[in-house]
Amino acid sequence: MSAAGEQATPAARDAAWLWQQIRIEAERMARDEPMLASFFHASLLGHSSLASALAFLLASKLGDRDVPAMLIRQTCDAVYADNLAVVEAAAADACAHFDRDPACVDYATPLLYFKGFHAIQCYRFAHALWLAGRQGLALFLQCRIASVFDVDIHPAAQIGAGIMVDHATGVVIGETAMLGSNVSMLHGVSLGGSGVGGGRRHPQVGDGVLIAAGAKLLGPITIGTGAKIAAGSVVLADVAAHATVAGVPARVVGQSSVAPALDMDQDFSGE
Repeated sequence: MSAAGEQATPAARDAAWLWQQIRIEAERMARDEPMLASFFHASLLGHSSLASALAFLLASKLGDRDVPAMLIRQTCDAVYADNLAVVEAAAADACAHFDRDPACVDYATPLLYFKGFHAIQCYRFAHALWLAGRQGLALFLQCRIASVFDVDIHPAAQIGAGIMVDHATGVVIGETAMLGSNVSMLHGVSLGGSGVGGGRRHPQVGDGVLIAAGAKLLGPITIGTGAKIAAGSVVLADVAAHATVAGVPARVVGQSSVAPALDMDQDFSGE
């Protein structure tokens, strides 16, 4: 891909292209900071593919005394081999950080340092296990994700690609929650349940939605495509597509004519 590839759409930056770019960046990082050369090699340069690097990353974060990292890595390798879409979703997530977070200056940074990216990839691994009928291991991984990252995502939740979870501390996503693609959220966000019965209990969030820090979305509500949820809001009712809501409880304060998750504009005073 030409140099113009950095301006391409996320769909054009597949896992293979992204991995080539990450390797170039990691080689530069190793030259610039020799003290971290072994870290860059173990994390990125010592691997032949994005899937291999991700399996190593997840295992190093999730392994413990009871379930060693090597066993988790072997299981993750098998999951990726059978579910290429999980790797492509991870690539889209990395691109989302690069596109939307000014603090992310290259594609390798989310893999190396961003716990929001790490937590989502661990969830994707656990979700694949859940769908494969390995609920016990998936729930074990949910517990480890919560302990390691302070992010609690039920492995049965359904989450699309191109997700950016910035900072991530305190994020909670419940069992029946559904998120579309290209969603952005910040720390302290909860997609919580309402009621004790079966069926859907958690929010359904459309594509391109921006959920700002500390927002709480509760119950089986629907958040329309391109909506914007202001920081600290408590959302208890459906939100129309491209509406901006704020407050406790949240009310409509404006309309968003763009995809707020992509431009990350959290202001609503002029809407």
